[in-house]
Amino acid sequence: MESFFGSLKQERVHWRHYQTRYEAQQDILNYLAVFYNNYRLHSTLNYMSPTDYEKQLTEMKEAAYLGCIKKFEQVTLI
Repeated sequence: MESFFGSLKQERVHWRHYQTRYEAQQDILNYLAVFYNNYRLHSTLNYMSPTDYEKQLTEMKEAAYLGCIKKFEQVTLI
């Protein structure tokens, strides 16, 4: 969690001058929704973006499911 806040401050907050708390909140929410969750590479995700990681995980689950179906069909045919 500390590394998240460190990244947020280093990549966003320290480079901006906000006029109001609301402006800061909106900018940080935009940063999280657009950049941090979609494009930023995360070391805990093997240097993939969360979006790419989720996509890869879904593809792996679908491949495993199809593999199970295929295996089941082969077993029932014997």
